Amino acid sequence: QVQLVESGGGLVQAGGSLRLSCAASGSIFSMNIINWYRQAPGKQREFVATINTDGSTHYADSVKGRFTISRDNAKNTVWLQMNSLKVEDTAVYSCYCQSPRYGISWGQGTQVTVSS
Repeated sequence: QVQLVESGGGLVQAGGSLRLSCAASGSIFSMNIINWYRQAPGKQREFVATINTDGSTHYADSVKGRFTISRDNAKNTVWLQMNSLKVEDTAVYSCYCQSPRYGISWGQGTQVTVSS
């Protein structure tokens, strides 16, 4: 079973930065595809970014150029660096793991609030 623990959320002003982390255990991390999703109040959950097993990445158009996803397989950790934050980035951010052995796992989510 893959267990995910997220951290790094908080309150920042528009234009600021945050770095989220997602630490995984219970699987061979290098074989997992890791994604970040977010859900704002009253909104549907939306895709933010993904990083594949070979390190390739993909981003939603809304965050491309501002957010960067990265992974360190030795530390079983994925990061989401968020720069130039906007008010509309306010949401609960969750990591989503696709494991060939254990299937799909979700983190508990971490709150990001961007104030004007």
